[in-house]
Amino acid sequence: MRHFYVYILSSKSRVLYTGITDDVYRRTWEHKNDVRPGFTSDYKVHRLVYYETFKYVDNAIAREKSIIRMAAAKENCAD
Repeated sequence: MRHFYVYILSSKSRVLYTGITDDVYRRTWEHKNDVRPGFTSDYKVHRLVYYETFKYVDNAIAREKSIIRMAAAKENCAD
C-alpha cells in the first residue's frame, strides 16, 4: 500500500518549509544533502520537525495547502 506524507522542515534560524512526498525518508535525505538547488538549499532548511501520513494523495495535498495558509495568516498577523 502506498502512503503520502506532508512534512515540515526547519533551519537552525527557524525558517520553515512544507512539502509532500511518497517517501519521507528519501526526501529528507535529499533536502539534507542539497540534492536539488532551491529554497531549502539556499536557506539550509534541513531538519525534519514534523510529518503526517495519508492514504490518499488528495488528502495530503489539501493538508499541505492548509498548513501553508495557516503559516501565511500567522505571518500577516505579525505585521
